[in-house]
Amino acid sequence: MLRAHFEHVVAAAANVVGEDEFVVIGSQAILGSYPEAPDVLLRSLEADIYPVCDPSKADLIDGALGDGSPFHRTFGYYAHGVGPETAKAPVGWRERLVRVDVPPRLRSSRRPVAWCLEPHDLVLVKCIAGRDRDWEFARDALAAGVVELRTLLARIGGLPVDAAAQHHLRRMLEAVA
Repeated sequence: MLRAHFEHVVAAAANVVGEDEFVVIGSQAILGSYPEAPDVLLRSLEADIYPVCDPSKADLIDGALGDGSPFHRTFGYYAHGVGPETAKAPVGWRERLVRVDVPPRLRSSRRPVAWCLEPHDLVLVKCIAGRDRDWEFARDALAAGVVELRTLLARIGGLPVDAAAQHHLRRMLEAVA
């Protein structure tokens, strides 16, 4: 997904749900901090988002813009409506969100804003999910220099997981670095 695709998804979501502000928690949140992110970090075709004011409208996003929808079939990328509980982010993540003002679309009065996870918070959220692709994303983000191991390790203690999971995350991050 490219930055233009990301902006298209957010603008389309704004039109679907009648809201202007969204939180982006999936891998494509990297486009908030790095509009020209390395290709290796842009493999996903989906943007995981939810409306700030009414996260319950994420279901509408999924229905209209989700996997297999006419939007997806037309453009080749899509939105995945999620909830705020989806991401287990470190303490302070909301204060570190990166604001992206999305250009309005023709014939739309919406002024969409995407609040994207800061790259270190994003990598940690993905590491908690723990899928192979999440560890690959962490490795690739470290190799590309978009995150620093020192910062990742410093934020592990603020994650909403138990001590054993924190220890595991530390070991895995040190291994992929």
